[in-house]
Amino acid sequence: MTEQFPPLREFSLILDDGRSLGIGEFGQHGGTPVLWFHGTPGARRQVPWVARQYAEERNLRILCIERPGIGLSTPHLYDNVAAWGEDMRQVADKLGLERFGLVGLSGGGPYVLATAHAMPERVMAAAVFGGVAPAVGPEAPAGGHVGKAVPVQRLLGWLRKPLGATLSGAIRAAEPFVDPIFNTVLRFAPEQEAVMLGRQDLRTMFIDDLLRGSKTGMQSIVNDIILFARPWGFSLGGIQVPVHFWQGTADLIVPPEHAEALANAIPGAGFTLCEGSGHLAGLDRTVEALDFILKHGKPAGKSSGKSKKTG
Repeated sequence: MTEQFPPLREFSLILDDGRSLGIGEFGQHGGTPVLWFHGTPGARRQVPWVARQYAEERNLRILCIERPGIGLSTPHLYDNVAAWGEDMRQVADKLGLERFGLVGLSGGGPYVLATAHAMPERVMAAAVFGGVAPAVGPEAPAGGHVGKAVPVQRLLGWLRKPLGATLSGAIRAAEPFVDPIFNTVLRFAPEQEAVMLGRQDLRTMFIDDLLRGSKTGMQSIVNDIILFARPWGFSLGGIQVPVHFWQGTADLIVPPEHAEALANAIPGAGFTLCEGSGHLAGLDRTVEALDFILKHGKPAGKSSGKSKKTG
């Protein structure tokens, strides 16, 4: 299937210290800005077609930003997740974004929360799909796969460059066989994820994004795991913008209880449980999430009251 709603442009933004961050831009260049943070793995094209279409129709400017060590972004390991928020301040300044929304999938979730914490005066609202929760500290819920990385995060730090190079080389070598490999993955994936990834729109998006992002390295995967296993560097309780979580009840990667724990830790946050859906459930709630952001597009400040939905 031909890619639908291709990027308006793909470019590197140079930060003050000379590092670059890769960005894919979708929708309308002069539209309401939304910073989109991809999952783990992921790169600048990991924006579902429904979001791209919605952005064109509703005058949104979606900017999908690659984390360090993937695609067009310079390899770099932050001290903690909070440091990403300061890079996003530079991105907003350099692109002239006065106010903007945030969306993050899975591993992009912690970076959404870091940005929301860093810039309450500029973030309109934040949406998180199956977001990873802290693995250490007083706000860390029990369970989940990320916690297994805590004892080995220092070792991963030493090995991150060769591991990233190995992952990148493996994906490049597999490129000619990507379709049969993807089909094999679907056969062994949990039912809910196989259904989602088997859809032609998501299949094409994920394959295109992964192959493009792997061209220069896959260090961001290892970096994410290391940072998720460390203290994040900010308190969830200090987030002062409207946040909503969408979480599949059949998610085998992020426990559903983690979304509730995150929502309970953030003042005024809400969450929606997607019954019977897996880790990618939020991608089918993209329009709902973008509507949520636009609803909060004018005044800054906290949302009023915690909400829980099931559906």
